Amino acid sequence: MNKLVIFYSFEGSTKLVAESIAESIDADILRLKPKNEIKSKGFMRFIWAVKAAIMREKPELLPFDKSIEEYDVLFIGTPVWVWAYAAPLNTFLSKHAPSGKKIAVFCCHAGGKGKTLKNMKQALKDNTILGELDLSKPARRDTQASVQKATDWAQEIVRSLYLADGT
Repeated sequence: MNKLVIFYSFEGSTKLVAESIAESIDADILRLKPKNEIKSKGFMRFIWAVKAAIMREKPELLPFDKSIEEYDVLFIGTPVWVWAYAAPLNTFLSKHAPSGKKIAVFCCHAGGKGKTLKNMKQALKDNTILGELDLSKPARRDTQASVQKATDWAQEIVRSLYLADGT
């Protein structure tokens, strides 16, 4: 069973969770990178993120170093921007959405997930959704507990797949 963790991270929380999940389940990792991501620090980064989320922007992504078709199980993660998934994930889901895969979705937020996971699952409706997870401020508050929650969640999903396959 080939596993891939696909994610976009703005400030590092989603990256922390994605890398922890990938390591815990022996998965490959694909970080979505916008071709022209904003370089500024501070408050202007958040203005850019809010605008991108509200306008449902689809920034051009750098080429992938993994072929999604080669994987059976995908874990897909995003930060929450204005109660929605991040613009780079919007690009991925609109241009590269997988079909016929087993998928688990996760998000990291600082104030609430809104409809992020619901909308991700809707965009991935041609797949089997295995589970969902949202984490509040995983890189800033009780980091170890957040990482443990994420890795336990991912390991349980993979374990249930192996049990279902009889291996």
